[in-house]
Amino acid sequence: MDFNVKKLASGAGVFFTRAVQFTEEKLGQAEKTELDPHLENLITRADCTKNWTEKILRQTEVLLQPNPIDHTGARIEEFIYDKLEKKLPSRTTNAELLGQYMLDASNEFGQGTPYGSTLVTVGEYQKRLGSAEREFIQTSAATFLTPLRNFLEGDWRTISKERRLLENRRLDLDICKTRLKKAKQAEAKAAAAPDFQETRPRNYVLSASASALQSGWESWDVDPGTGISEQSKLLSEEVDKAEHELRVAQTEFDRQAEVTRLLLEGISSTHLNHQRCLQDFAEAQATYYAQCHHYMHELQRELNKCANAVGTSYQSAACPDPVSAAFPSGPLSPGTTAPASSSSKPKTLAMEQTQLPITGTRKAKVLYDYDAHDSSELSLLADELITVYTVPGMDPDWLFGERGNEKGKVPVTYLELLS
Repeated sequence: MDFNVKKLASGAGVFFTRAVQFTEEKLGQAEKTELDPHLENLITRADCTKNWTEKILRQTEVLLQPNPIDHTGARIEEFIYDKLEKKLPSRTTNAELLGQYMLDASNEFGQGTPYGSTLVTVGEYQKRLGSAEREFIQTSAATFLTPLRNFLEGDWRTISKERRLLENRRLDLDICKTRLKKAKQAEAKAAAAPDFQETRPRNYVLSASASALQSGWESWDVDPGTGISEQSKLLSEEVDKAEHELRVAQTEFDRQAEVTRLLLEGISSTHLNHQRCLQDFAEAQATYYAQCHHYMHELQRELNKCANAVGTSYQSAACPDPVSAAFPSGPLSPGTTAPASSSSKPKTLAMEQTQLPITGTRKAKVLYDYDAHDSSELSLLADELITVYTVPGMDPDWLFGERGNEKGKVPVTYLELLS
């Protein structure tokens, strides 16, 4: 118990001394040791990195979850699972929830009605968009948000701790410098003080106060060999002690400055890591938006087909065949409506397609995997090369692709056209 009290008292004394030194520096009453210019630049760079990383992290979270205080409690749930060190369960996105509501509404209104069938179509694509959004959020959190958060909660805390130690070592160094300066001033003042006994006249009569002062000066013993008083010895010892403490403080300050410098130079590696994370984040965004574009294009095509079916035949709610709608075999005569379904076989249709004029044949690289939705489309594998071209009357968002003996429509957004 006594040891703890002494340690507490010693720590309080050190804290008070540092506080006095810091206050005097702010008031301009004490000298302050300046850090190395290179170290100052590293500190400034580190502070800038920390501040902008916080802003980017916070705004990215807002982008991925625009309304954190909603009925799902998204951010609160993430915080709790993070503190419990458990995996966050998969959460239904707003688009998926909207799609499910549309499907439920179609059951109420009847899926055979035009409105019910449209609700089914839009609801299915909303669920696809929601699934793509959830995958994008998970990918962004793993490849972008987590590294930024790890830097702020890990590396930056270590850097901040070492910087606080460096500031304490600097204050201790300046305290030792001030102590040595005062000790030397006291020693010089004592050495310059005249000997009272030698400067008075021989027949001078001392007053009572002067006699008392003389007795005080005479209380210091004088070494007969060196002629140095005890006061001078004590002052000299005080100077030697202050010089020793200064050397120790300087050594500790230099060591801490080197440790802090090495940590701050690691910010360059942090920048490289964050740069790779940015590339992964941009790639995840590109994939997500390409999927959204493809889904929305397909949704518009389905809705247009359903609208045409309703306009041409009020007795049938079925949508026209996408094969015949996308690849007309020729111009329709006036007053003739397109059939609701086609009885032509895919093989015969493929032959008719190859007989159409070909324009702009070129090679293309597949960017993402694509599964054909019907026999008129061609399934794709990422990174493979195919031949593509356009045919008259074809949707501008689609091309006709060939891979060996396989042929079919392919979406433009999944391709990179090569020269």
